[in-house]
Amino acid sequence: MLDRLGLSWRTGDTEEREELRIQAPYGEYEITVEISSGIVTGHFPRRALKAVLEWYEMNKEALQRDWELAEQRKPLEPIQPLESWV
Repeated sequence: MLDRLGLSWRTGDTEEREELRIQAPYGEYEITVEISSGIVTGHFPRRALKAVLEWYEMNKEALQRDWELAEQRKPLEPIQPLESWV
């Protein structure tokens, strides 16, 4: 089971913009998935990686909407947690 799934943002290394990403720790492992591109960095056990990527695909639009709401400082909409997928 994943410890937690967190959302964060960062300023891109080559672009002057913020990039929304998911950070998912799992024991000693951690991955980051960029929302707009789906690029994964880090290492994860295969089964856990599959679960995170399936959850990401199912919730990509909701994550983007929440990001836009956050930028406007509006309340976020609930997103189904990963635990219900694993």
